[in-house]
Amino acid sequence: MPAYSEQEIIAGCRQKDRAIQEHLYKTYYSVFLKVCARYAKDMQDAEQLLNDGFLKVFTQIDNFKNTGSFEGWIRRIVINTCLDYLRSSSLKEEMVMHVKAIPAEESNLAVSNEGIERIEFKDMVKMIQSLPAMTRTVFNLSVFDGYNHKEISTQLSISEGTSHWHLHQARNLLQKKIMKSEQNNVVYETKRI
Repeated sequence: MPAYSEQEIIAGCRQKDRAIQEHLYKTYYSVFLKVCARYAKDMQDAEQLLNDGFLKVFTQIDNFKNTGSFEGWIRRIVINTCLDYLRSSSLKEEMVMHVKAIPAEESNLAVSNEGIERIEFKDMVKMIQSLPAMTRTVFNLSVFDGYNHKEISTQLSISEGTSHWHLHQARNLLQKKIMKSEQNNVVYETKRI
């Protein structure tokens, strides 16, 4: 596959050149699939979100004004596609119902760095995907995408306090999952001896 400059890719996408569009898709596929996987409930939904995001990139390419990073512009579209998915009425109801079902609990769990290092990326993504939808979304926006709580509250139409709560909840739930995974690994390693 020939290498194209960023300007050639942008020009080719504006001309709807399928080869250039395919090149762009393949170049950023794994990068943005990881982003989508953090927001989606499973990999099938993540792939659909990625495809929806790239469709928006291709149809809105004329909106890119060559100011700032092209990859950053694509990232913003992909994240907004994920947020649109999460704002859908059925998922919004699921998010609200799940928040009411989770008891608020404080815990001071500590996870060793060794435990985190032993967790494979795909296992960590599964742990993140298993979080309740709103909690997962706040966690992703804050930790991976660099949004502050004010921006998150605006994006998701929640209060800043609720955003803080979801981030705290996500960290607690992930700590428990990591500790459980760490305990399972110790048991498995002990049995192998």
